[in-house]
Amino acid sequence: MFYPYYFDPTMILLVPAILFTMYAQMKINSAYGRYSKVGTRNNITGAQAARIILDRNGLHDVKIEFVNGKLSDHYDPRVRVLRLSSGVYNSTSIASVGIAAHECGHAIQHANSYSLLKFRNTIVPVVNFASNLAWPLLIFGLLFSFPAAQSFGILAFVLVVVFHLVTFPVEVDASGRALKQLTDNGIVYNEELGGAKKVLSAAAMTYLAALATAIMNLLRIVIIARRDD
Repeated sequence: MFYPYYFDPTMILLVPAILFTMYAQMKINSAYGRYSKVGTRNNITGAQAARIILDRNGLHDVKIEFVNGKLSDHYDPRVRVLRLSSGVYNSTSIASVGIAAHECGHAIQHANSYSLLKFRNTIVPVVNFASNLAWPLLIFGLLFSFPAAQSFGILAFVLVVVFHLVTFPVEVDASGRALKQLTDNGIVYNEELGGAKKVLSAAAMTYLAALATAIMNLLRIVIIARRDD
């Protein structure tokens, strides 16, 4: 029997992932909230830290832009632009330089043709398309007893899991590069590095939570598909 999404008993599988996601969000908010109020002794802004790191890695052509939003920082490999949010761009806090350095880590990955980043960037369009079709395909297949649609729906969820599975080590690697750049370039002192590490570790946890949620969703749809065979 096929249950409506909101009444489906397999949703219980999502509870641990939801709780983990809430915990991860709490951790990043706590770490960012704390270390966004602690300034660096060198009084370097996030934008300045990013420029230092990029230039010293030969990435003079990578631009730095301001972007609205909280923690909306990202590196866009398509146009080689690093975008920093309002709370990072002009701030001299430990959190700000840590986040800016993390995004520089992605720029360095891109410049060095880091294999996992290349793979992730390649599958992004396919994953975006698949994630929008996953549930419609599955529901259509279940309602009209169309196994092929169910299989494509499951495959779409598999692609989403693969994306998150690749994203987590990419983000961890970028953070590792960031911490090294912060110290190697004298942006933070050793005693300040712990704060930056806590912010980046908390951020990494959110990607781990996203992976857990994707895996639980995949497990759900497999159970639903088999239950309705």
